[in-house]
Amino acid sequence: MALRFVGIDPETGQQGSPTIWVNQEKHELVLQGWKADEELNAQCEATVIPGHAPGIPPHEAVIRIPARMVPMLREACDVAERAGL
Repeated sequence: MALRFVGIDPETGQQGSPTIWVNQEKHELVLQGWKADEELNAQCEATVIPGHAPGIPPHEAVIRIPARMVPMLREACDVAERAGL
């Protein structure tokens, strides 16, 4: 797997930091974030999305990424796009 590190939350310490990578072979963003709490999970599960079944499938998870990491997400999107060309 060609996993490229893009960035880590600069405001967290040495443990448990939200992190962003790009899998350049699969053209996917790979995110490590804080687990959503029960309230946020419930809000997400209750969201009506046309054409989709309600709820969060067992193989998926809701995570949180701080807004201060938006520049890193943009960079990761650019890396993923370039890898796909």
